[in-house]
Amino acid sequence: MKYAIVTFGCRVNQADSLRIEEQLRGRGGVASSSADAELVVVNTCSVTASADQGARQTIRRIARDNPAAAIVVTGCYATRRPDELAALPNVVRVVRNDDKDTLVATTAERFGFGDGPCGAPLEPGVGGRTAFTLRVQTGCDQRCSYCIIPSTRGSGRSLPPDVVVRDAARAAASGYKDIALTGVHLGSYGRDLTPATSLRDLLQRLEAAALDVTFRISSLEPMDCTPDIVDLVAASAGRFAPHFHLPLQHASDRLLARMRRPYSAGFYRALTDRIVDRLPHASIGSDVIVGFPGEDDDDFAMNARFLAASPLSHVHVFPYSDRPGTEAAAMSARVAAPVIRERAARLRSIGAELSRRFHDRQIGTIRPALTIDDGTVVVTDNFLKLRIEPGVARNSRVLVRVTSAASASVLSLPSAAPADDQERRFASIP
Repeated sequence: MKYAIVTFGCRVNQADSLRIEEQLRGRGGVASSSADAELVVVNTCSVTASADQGARQTIRRIARDNPAAAIVVTGCYATRRPDELAALPNVVRVVRNDDKDTLVATTAERFGFGDGPCGAPLEPGVGGRTAFTLRVQTGCDQRCSYCIIPSTRGSGRSLPPDVVVRDAARAAASGYKDIALTGVHLGSYGRDLTPATSLRDLLQRLEAAALDVTFRISSLEPMDCTPDIVDLVAASAGRFAPHFHLPLQHASDRLLARMRRPYSAGFYRALTDRIVDRLPHASIGSDVIVGFPGEDDDDFAMNARFLAASPLSHVHVFPYSDRPGTEAAAMSARVAAPVIRERAARLRSIGAELSRRFHDRQIGTIRPALTIDDGTVVVTDNFLKLRIEPGVARNSRVLVRVTSAASASVLSLPSAAPADDQERRFASIP
């Protein structure tokens, strides 16, 4: 059985798609293009109206290019509007997020795709990804006024720590060297478990595990990125990458309150300053929303000034999009679409300048990195994507010297040194 998986949205969806792919390969499935596959799984996002539109357009294109394909749709859009997706051509099943873990088994029973474990395991390069994305939590109890995700993912639910460590060990045994830990509300990890635990406790468990991998902490809400987590990353001797993603959403405290975000711009700046103080070469990414209902010229100017003076290394700008059923969708003082586009362009320009500054500051530094794609590209521990000379295999650890904003030179080739030796070596890097 030939299959294809099309994924929209965040790292959580990427992690879910990896799990689906693992199960399909275990049943003897063979990865293919969507134009040639017998089964196409479309894993949707619904964070914006454009995400919904993109999913519909993709499904119609797949059905047009491959009329014989059976299309199974899952994800947040499938949970929020199953009837809309079921009416699209070639869609044979719509699977809610709650049923995603059994998608492959129930699809196989219904359509006869595979009859049991007989295929290949996941390995680096499958699905075009060298790193492994591990979902440790799903659902969200933080009711931001603009967000539909709590209604599509449900309340917060965490995997037990032993399961997370086991899954990380399985990924490491399959050859993965970089594991991104992700969740819908990652910082709430463990609050729902009995006994309750925390993200910091989980990170300590993973740090102590005898695994030859580097962990990346995916998107963390600012209030959840506690000083002890920052300190743990700083003291981990390379076990955790100096890479943070902290959604700001806005620098106006008035709008943060309207968004129901439980922190201030001052808190956020103090947090990023602490990270830079403890980890001077850390990358810090963020998300911001432009054109939120009630955003006036003063709010926008405050946002632009804050970002321009921040230590952020990259910024994702999201023009506000109504999600029916959210509190924000009923708010007054709407911002006109042309104004939103103009403001978004301004913030993207600021984001590009922040990225340029960060890259320029890294020139001349030496960083641990992992080769991806065909081996001529590396991703450094602090999330620089750089071109290197050919000659190193994909999924190899190397030390590189950053020579420009887009390139690096390799200083050492892959080593068979034990993880603790590598960590000591990486710890000496400025």
